[in-house]
Amino acid sequence: MPDQTAALAIASLRPELLQMEALLDAQSNTTRQFLRLQAQRIAEAMQHKTGQVRFTLPDRIINAEAVQLTIDAGQREQSVGGGLSLRRRTAHDVGDGLRQRLDELRSAGSEALQVAADLLMHACAHFIVHDLLPAGRSVTYTAEESGDIPALPADSGLDPESAITQDSDAISEEGAADAGRGTLQVPFTPYARRFYLPQWVALDDAARLLVGGDDEAESIIASMQNFVYTIHQASGLAPYIIADAVYQQKRGGMLGQLVNQGRALAVFRAGQIIGTVRQRAAASTLNRGLHLSLPYFDDRSLLMELHEVEVIPPGRIQFAQSFMVRAVRLEEANVSQDTRLSPATRRHLLALLEQLAGAFIG
Repeated sequence: MPDQTAALAIASLRPELLQMEALLDAQSNTTRQFLRLQAQRIAEAMQHKTGQVRFTLPDRIINAEAVQLTIDAGQREQSVGGGLSLRRRTAHDVGDGLRQRLDELRSAGSEALQVAADLLMHACAHFIVHDLLPAGRSVTYTAEESGDIPALPADSGLDPESAITQDSDAISEEGAADAGRGTLQVPFTPYARRFYLPQWVALDDAARLLVGGDDEAESIIASMQNFVYTIHQASGLAPYIIADAVYQQKRGGMLGQLVNQGRALAVFRAGQIIGTVRQRAAASTLNRGLHLSLPYFDDRSLLMELHEVEVIPPGRIQFAQSFMVRAVRLEEANVSQDTRLSPATRRHLLALLEQLAGAFIG
């Protein structure tokens, strides 16, 4: 559940959301369908982070006073991105360019253009939230401490264990089937069913893989990152869209899942590093220095980052487990004072460092 400050912000934006929904409903069926097609074109370009998109404004729209306004043919065709402006941009997506272009249309001095820009902005944000991004399960996450992103899935104790499941509880296996029988449902694990999209759960609560390999896990993390990126693009276009209940459900459901799975992947990677170091130590191939890049998940950037740990400086020094423990203890002291990290990310990274040290104690 959003905290009190967030709840007040959402409540303050709800009248604007309702106003824009009413304005869209006031348009003719033809205009609404036209706006939806343009919104779909823009939203898909934003999701795939392309550099250019063309869209068209409707020829007629109705304003809040139910007056029909006409847009000149020469003003209907619009384009964002491409050319020299694209090469100078650091982010190859149309989000910033689209917001800038819509602001220009609003300030052009034409009521028709201003209303059309508002409608297109709303239609695009609505399409992203309601149609472009997949819907998931009703879930509850808890936070470790106040201020953290809720990312610990609650166990309702009601997860079905049998193969007779709902569509949201299983993957439908396609292929030959006996006549008269339904589609085979392959249930997700009980742990995966605690999350918003069970099909995007790659690791369990002990950071063990639930998918075919770590490359597949990384691909799933990337899909969740793109989901969150895309829904944030919707709120960038139309800030009031955060008052939409579907926005809150999808954002909260996927944000908690992404943070949970990102941290679990970091724990899995730490285990791989420990295994590699042990193998190389046994083969006496660590006597020319050892530098580690420890992955961790940053809940501010929502990205996997690397924390560098120099265990043995370059040179001819024989590896000893005590060197690993000492290096990690020094890094723990540094991380505990690093104010660039959120408190939750700091705890997560410290736990990873403790995992690394614990594997080489004794």
